[in-house]
Amino acid sequence: MKIVRRRRSFLWLACQRLDKEPDSKVDYSFGTQMKIVHAASEVYPYIKTGGLADAVGALTATLADKGHEVSVFLPGYSAALAHPDAARAESVLSLKIEMGDQFLSGDVRSFSPRKNLTFYFIVREEFFDRKNPYGTGQRDYEDNADRFIFFGKAVVETLRLADLQADIVHGHDWQAALIPALLRDAERRHGVTLAIKTVCTIHNIAYQGLFPAATFAHTNLPEELNTVDGLEFYGQVSFLKGGILFADRLATVSPNYAKEVQTSEFGCGLDGVIQTRSEDIVGLLNGVDASVWNPAVDTFLPARYTAKNLAGKQTCRAELLKSCGFEAGFTGPIFGMVCRLVEQKGLDLVLANRDFFLKRDCRLVVLGTGDKRLENELRVLAAQAPTKICFSRRLDEAMSHLIEAGSDFFVMPSLFEPCGLNQMYSQVYGTPPIASRVGGLVDTIIDLDEPTGSGTGIMCLPTAASLLLALEESLRLYADKPRMAAIQQNAMARDFSWEKAAVAYEKLYHDSL
Repeated sequence: MKIVRRRRSFLWLACQRLDKEPDSKVDYSFGTQMKIVHAASEVYPYIKTGGLADAVGALTATLADKGHEVSVFLPGYSAALAHPDAARAESVLSLKIEMGDQFLSGDVRSFSPRKNLTFYFIVREEFFDRKNPYGTGQRDYEDNADRFIFFGKAVVETLRLADLQADIVHGHDWQAALIPALLRDAERRHGVTLAIKTVCTIHNIAYQGLFPAATFAHTNLPEELNTVDGLEFYGQVSFLKGGILFADRLATVSPNYAKEVQTSEFGCGLDGVIQTRSEDIVGLLNGVDASVWNPAVDTFLPARYTAKNLAGKQTCRAELLKSCGFEAGFTGPIFGMVCRLVEQKGLDLVLANRDFFLKRDCRLVVLGTGDKRLENELRVLAAQAPTKICFSRRLDEAMSHLIEAGSDFFVMPSLFEPCGLNQMYSQVYGTPPIASRVGGLVDTIIDLDEPTGSGTGIMCLPTAASLLLALEESLRLYADKPRMAAIQQNAMARDFSWEKAAVAYEKLYHDSL
């Protein structure tokens, strides 16, 4: 499929507003406060299914703490509205959103959990009063296209009615990827400027928001965007493609992933589209929220610890053994996994090495939900050796923290990994990761084979055979106590803070302006 780069379509002409261009006299240095709007389908602590929520929650809070005026838009899921903080939310707007040939109503509820940070919940019970954000667990909701078209349009309409005067509007993943196009179209329709620049972050290009061609009519965008140079993608509509083409700047969540998505191996069919924006894409690593993921203050743990005193980590290990029903006096290594149970995470590679976990003197703990086949295979494996393998099919924030702290190694053999957070969490917790050489894992783990002696984990190829070699290497490392201690100290000395990561986002925004 050939994509012709047409940046100067009507959308781009429409946004050349004389009433709000960046002031050439303004010094957009790093000390300048900006008005930044983020839109995402999940944000911790209000709703979370994966790393997207952690990343957006921590980034927006950090930007607010750095003095920027930050607004965050989130669908008004019943679970999010039930959060104690959201009890303070007040209705601030009533909306009528055009969806094809009809108008649908919605409400906007707002509250501010901290200085410079305001949340806006887009509320429509028909779309968001559901137990899970995206699907039943068996399949995606059939009306996901309408749900997130409505969300995107509601964000834009709130920007207009509330006159937020954004410098940057930043959408995350396919659920918010239509916002740049919808925003510029609204500017054209109403003769106003709603944002100076837009940014779209690709957290995982495998999830593209693909829907039937008839979906396009519900966007009410000009027909010229219903082509190969717009949202059309092999006879369907791709929300993510819209973000890639029409945002002013693009970001991925690691430098290596920014390169990978421009290749046929990792681009999931959109590599050609992204190549047309190669000058506008940047890879920015996520960070770790030290107020949540920090063994020195982690309230989920039975004991806290630091790099200078790891005694608490042994207490966490003992509690993990107890929680899994394992022998209390076990002295061999514990391997932990916390992830969505999908093919991407390399679960098949772990299952292919079941003999290692069954026959070697070790323990395996897996926490997560997802693909029913993988759930069943893990359940069967755990039933085969309940004294050696524990599988917990659930989302459990407290247990995920205990696994990070109580394990000796964290297993993450992803087939692809845009950034990954657990490999960073595990290093912060002194739990060396065993991970594939892909995506953000390459950017965040120093292989112990590096001659500098600064290794923080064990890296392998995303194959069953290479993972087995890494697992065997971990046994040798575990037996070499001085070397194991050095790896732990190296890992816990890494700076993955959002304070550091947010600087790169500030630079992206300033460069855009």
